[in-house]
Amino acid sequence: MKLCAVYKSSKKADTYLYVEKRDDFSEVPEALMKVFGPPQFVTLVPVIKHDKIANIDRSEFIDKVTSEGYYLQLPPKEKSLLAQHREELGLGKPNRS
Repeated sequence: MKLCAVYKSSKKADTYLYVEKRDDFSEVPEALMKVFGPPQFVTLVPVIKHDKIANIDRSEFIDKVTSEGYYLQLPPKEKSLLAQHREELGLGKPNRS
């Protein structure tokens, strides 16, 4: 795989779909495409030039695209502001009694 096409979701913020061939969504499940919405082309990525793609190792990325026909990049989970504040203060998780 030399290139992959990147599309952003028209329905889900910070959600991207990577496919091996531009405009070829034949391997992407219909249910996923409904949730993703009409894909908006972003760019073509030269796979061989990057150690990480979609925040994962290149070889893992290639394996996923090759085996599934696509890769879905979801936004990172947002950390709770309270948990982040407690962590900065050196406090542990609150006790749940």
